[in-house]
Amino acid sequence: MTSTPAKPLAAETPAPRDPTWVSPDGDPPPVRIGPLGWLVLALRLPVLGLVVFGGLALLLALRLLERPLFGLRRPVTPFVTQAVCRAAFLVLGIGFRVRGQPMRGRGAVVANHVSWLDIFAMNAPQRIYFVAKNEVAGWPGIGWLAKATGTVFIRRDPREARAQKLVFEARLRAGHHLCFFPEGTSSDGLRILPFKPTLFAAFFDPDLAGLLSIQPVTLVYTGPPGRDARFYAWWGTLGFGGHLVRVLAQIRQGQVEVVYHPPIPVAETPSRKAMASRCEAAVKAGLIAGLPEGSLRG
Repeated sequence: MTSTPAKPLAAETPAPRDPTWVSPDGDPPPVRIGPLGWLVLALRLPVLGLVVFGGLALLLALRLLERPLFGLRRPVTPFVTQAVCRAAFLVLGIGFRVRGQPMRGRGAVVANHVSWLDIFAMNAPQRIYFVAKNEVAGWPGIGWLAKATGTVFIRRDPREARAQKLVFEARLRAGHHLCFFPEGTSSDGLRILPFKPTLFAAFFDPDLAGLLSIQPVTLVYTGPPGRDARFYAWWGTLGFGGHLVRVLAQIRQGQVEVVYHPPIPVAETPSRKAMASRCEAAVKAGLIAGLPEGSLRG
C-alpha cells in the first residue's frame, strides 16, 4: 500500500491572542496530517458545521417567541444548546464522561480552562451562560454563537463595575447559572493556573451573597492514543483554525471528563480570596484524580 507524504497543518501560522500563556514544558510536538486524516476532516467539518449552525438557526427562531414571553428567563433555548454540544462530541468522535452532579440552586460555575472544546464540555451536561471578555463578542463564528446563547460580556474597566454587577444580579435572580474561568486564560490541561480573586468579587455583593453558591468543576482531557497528553489544549499563539483542523483530522480520539464538585455557599466563605483558593483546590484535586499518576505539572 502506497501513501503520499504527510502534510503539515497549513493553518498553524501563529495568530496572537490576548492573554496568552506559554508552557514551561515547551510546545507539544507538531501534528502532521496524513491522507486519511484529511479525509476524516473533510467528512467531519461539514457535519459539525450543520450541527452547530443548524442548532443556532433553531435557537434564534425559538428565541423570537421566548424573549417576549419570558424576558431574561430562557425555559426552552438552553435545551437546544445542550443538544448541539452533546452532538458535537459524537461528530468529533471524542469520548465524553460526567462525574458528580451539576448544582440546582442559584449561583455560578467555575472551571479550569483548557480549550475551545470547554464550551461544548460545559454546556453539554448543564444549562449555563458563560461570562466572557467583551472582545469575544467580535470574534467571527464564536462571537455569534456566544451572543445567541446568552453569554454575559464584560469589560475590564472599573468604571463599568456597577453596571456589570447589576447585569450579574439580574441574570442570577432569573435563575441563570453563570460560568467563568478564574485562571483568566487557557493552559496545557496538565496544571491549574492561579485563580484570580477579582473575578469572584461580583458574587460577594451583600444583595447577592446570601442567595448564591459557586460550584467548582474540573475538566480532564485525555489525549488520543499515541499523541501528546496536551493534544486538546489550546494556548499561546496557536490560531483557532489550526487547532480546529488538527482536532477534526484526528482519526482515533481521546476523551474529556467533566467532574462536578460540591457547591460552596458564598455566605459561608469569608472573602473572594478565600473562595478563589477553595475553588482552585477543588479543581486541582479533580485534575490530580483524573490524570494518569505523575502527569500533573506545576
